[in-house]
Amino acid sequence: MDQLDRTRLREALQAAESAIGLSDPNPRVGCVIGSADGAVFGIGATQAAGGPHAEVMALREARAQGRALAGATAWVTLEPCSHHGRTPPCCDALVESGIARVVIGIRDPNPRVNGRGAARLAAAGIEVAWAPDDIAAACRDINIGFFSRHERGRPWVRMKAAISADGRVARADGSSQWITGAAARQDGHRWRLRAGALLTGVGTVLADDPLLNVRLPQARRQPLRVVVDSAWRTPATARLFAAAGPVLVIGTQPVDGPSAIRLRHAGAELLRLPADAAGRVDLGPLMAALAEREVNELHLEAGPALNGAMLDGDWVDEWLLYLAPRLVGAGLPPASLNSGEALAEPPRWQWHAVEPIDGDLRLLARRRDAHLGGVGPAYSSVQTLSEAPVESTEATRKSVEESIACSGPRGLGTDSA
Repeated sequence: MDQLDRTRLREALQAAESAIGLSDPNPRVGCVIGSADGAVFGIGATQAAGGPHAEVMALREARAQGRALAGATAWVTLEPCSHHGRTPPCCDALVESGIARVVIGIRDPNPRVNGRGAARLAAAGIEVAWAPDDIAAACRDINIGFFSRHERGRPWVRMKAAISADGRVARADGSSQWITGAAARQDGHRWRLRAGALLTGVGTVLADDPLLNVRLPQARRQPLRVVVDSAWRTPATARLFAAAGPVLVIGTQPVDGPSAIRLRHAGAELLRLPADAAGRVDLGPLMAALAEREVNELHLEAGPALNGAMLDGDWVDEWLLYLAPRLVGAGLPPASLNSGEALAEPPRWQWHAVEPIDGDLRLLARRRDAHLGGVGPAYSSVQTLSEAPVESTEATRKSVEESIACSGPRGLGTDSA
């Protein structure tokens, strides 16, 4: 693993970022093909599900430029697939191209691949090399939900909240527009774009009537919008149904009653799941149901009740907090917890990133054990009723950017609609 390998893998990661909001439920993968002397032949990123994967896109670009691929190297952020899924195996395309060496960012956690891709390449006489730990960690991070779904049987859960400096998401009367500024709210849409599903509770729908969609020019797909609503109280006139994209309402009551029928007529899909001891939707089966729908990242934007239930149930992996320099006084917390952490024990969470967003701060916290495959509870069945990044040369950076360009209210503290 030399400096060129590190540089090309960083460029492949940059290409993989262009698949955010496009490739789900497939992983976000980037690939760079080039020569040992530093020439870049092709760059690709995974397209929409059913479309070409990153390796095929990079091969197409290289061939379109008339490049001879015999003896070339491919740098790819995730182990090439070796099975027939929605598309043929990428391993076969690499073998047939005459490429002599493949450098892989990280092993694919999908049990249908998971080492088989690398073995298939090696059996064909291709040299296989693996990224160092720091780059492998970045390759995992961009697909953190994909790894979670395959390793734990559930999505990676990110809880988003906009809070004041005194820890409030809204005044006591529920008013919260707007705690943070426009730049922070726009940044929140970029995090929504990452998600396979957006999760909220019926309380937020009733109080805020949010669209709960992604409103960005670059949005090429809308995440599934999921409402936890035990008794089908979501109004058929809710703005959720006016925006493009699917809506799933999850409850515990029979689906043949008048309220349920009205929701179906409004365009909702209904899913009945078991109730917990308190009569609310059991969150374990909910997580499993979303995993079976191939949701990788679940973005939670809800009020204190659902946020608290998710935290109490140990389902939250990450906090996305927008902190505004204002004091609200008496008001609502981001989560209503049954029990907090013992102060005598080390914190279960640690800051992962802090970044100014105009006049606000974006804080990202993760569980201290978030690097482990077994973080948090797993649920496997539905009961249904390092080194600093290497800078690229300017020419290669421009090539990566051009390739990416071609790839295609109020109430409960969401501070966004």
